[in-house]
Amino acid sequence: MRNGEPRTWFITGAARGLGRAFTEAALAAGDQVVGIARDVAPLDELVATSGGRLVAFSLDVSDRAAVFAGVERAVAAFGRLDVVVNNAGGSILGMLEEITEAQARAHLDTNFFGALWVSQAVVPHLRRQGSGHVLAVSSMGPYGGFASAGLYGAGKAALDSMTEALAMEVERFGIKVTILGPGGYRTELFTRGLTTAEENEAYAPLREWLQGMWSASEDFDPELAAEVVVEVVDMPEPPKRLILGGAAYDMVVGMNRGLEAELAKWEHLSRRAD
Repeated sequence: MRNGEPRTWFITGAARGLGRAFTEAALAAGDQVVGIARDVAPLDELVATSGGRLVAFSLDVSDRAAVFAGVERAVAAFGRLDVVVNNAGGSILGMLEEITEAQARAHLDTNFFGALWVSQAVVPHLRRQGSGHVLAVSSMGPYGGFASAGLYGAGKAALDSMTEALAMEVERFGIKVTILGPGGYRTELFTRGLTTAEENEAYAPLREWLQGMWSASEDFDPELAAEVVVEVVDMPEPPKRLILGGAAYDMVVGMNRGLEAELAKWEHLSRRAD
């Protein structure tokens, strides 16, 4: 807590999944939360029992003007912002050939541009305070492209790159930045939050193989991730990047080793190019 006072969190996508878990964990820690989502009805009961420590209102993060107005509303609710969680997003499945232009633009409008608009809107407030912590909920995707999840991974890779730049830009103002890379959690990301492309029969064998592989994976309780995030926010020197989940950590390490091996295999060609 800030000088013994509650911190104020601004959490996008707060109504469900990881966002809901972060909201509940922040309240349990004694903090205040402004939770936003397109549909905040699932938060009604939590708002009613929060003793005024949770304010929730509807907001579409893909609308830049609405985001700036929403951030002003959030600051007015509790007087400041201390923790900002760029969590809003959905998933999209489809081979790149299958995804329509409308699907691609709608996906990136939320998963990438939404986080950009929030970052632009909150940084002036955090800079004036000389403090704050921005967390971006990315994924394992940016560590390696994957068939049928290419556009989802591309959005997260863009989010990662933007957030890394943000960290360099605001560090001197006392603002901390952390990129979170969650593995599989029991959320509605691949049900309610899923967009699917019309399937091309040419990819049927690959799709069958992917479904068999994914059916063997395990999803975990999002409360476990939320507990770690609250601990990260408490740190005077928090990590700049953190994988959430042991299984996810092992997979990311494996992907990085594979990348290093591929680079080393062709080092002789790389060194001939300059």
